[in-house]
Amino acid sequence: MEIRVLKYFLEIAREENMTRAAEILHVSQPTLSKQMKELETELGKKLFRRGSNNMRLTDEGMLLRKRAEDIIDMVDKTTNEFKTLDDITGGEVRIGCAESYQIKYIAKEIKKFKQKYPLFQYHILSGNTEQVTERLNKGLLDFAVIVEPPDLSKYHYIEIPEADIWGVLMRKDNPLSEKKVIHIKDLYNVPLICSAQSLLTDIPRWCGEDIDMLNICGSVNLFYNGSVFVKEGVCCMLTFDKLADTSSESELCFRPLEPVLKTKMYVIWKKYQIFTPITKLLLEQIKEKIH
Repeated sequence: MEIRVLKYFLEIAREENMTRAAEILHVSQPTLSKQMKELETELGKKLFRRGSNNMRLTDEGMLLRKRAEDIIDMVDKTTNEFKTLDDITGGEVRIGCAESYQIKYIAKEIKKFKQKYPLFQYHILSGNTEQVTERLNKGLLDFAVIVEPPDLSKYHYIEIPEADIWGVLMRKDNPLSEKKVIHIKDLYNVPLICSAQSLLTDIPRWCGEDIDMLNICGSVNLFYNGSVFVKEGVCCMLTFDKLADTSSESELCFRPLEPVLKTKMYVIWKKYQIFTPITKLLLEQIKEKIH
């Protein structure tokens, strides 16, 4: 299975049309069609459902698409690493980040780092702990910032000094907005959303067995989309402070939980990981400044 053929496959999957993909790839349509038939023969599976004007992925094709995207990411990352092995004026670093105001620590260090190494580029992937650690373990990320204690058998880590404060994000016309803090009983009949991860790790630390009394009507893995649901009055959201705009012009407000619930953040990287020069320099700076 050649990298070139996987790139052809991904382009067809994106365009859902052999002719358009061939034009983009600057190859003839018969050549592209032949490559896809050979790929299907090699794998022993049909990858496309061929219609008169389009090509849709089969279940097997969707599986290959996910694997091919990871493979191409790894190839591109490896190529860039070798290009910069002898050049520490620049290079690329890929960082997985949970959504948190504490990401400001990483941003501040990257800002200073960019001044010293102007050719340096950074790529940020946002997601929950499971999502970013999966990519970290595959070698698709250089390091990650997560919001739960790291597995010390797998990772080295730096603890970020501050902590995120949990609370409820709501519309300002919600009756709960009149309260200064939110207790568990205040939420019994309130439709709530929060991340699936926090339901397992954080919220039980706050309310214990009373978690079964909460009206969890859905889950969300990225903050912004959840905040749109809150703005539309669908629900309230259990989340971190300082993620939403709660200024006087905003429709939203935040009220902290009582008793106070905090979550720490950690910068993690794999044990025995070999870094490119630019990644090693950035991580050394973060270690020195964040403690």
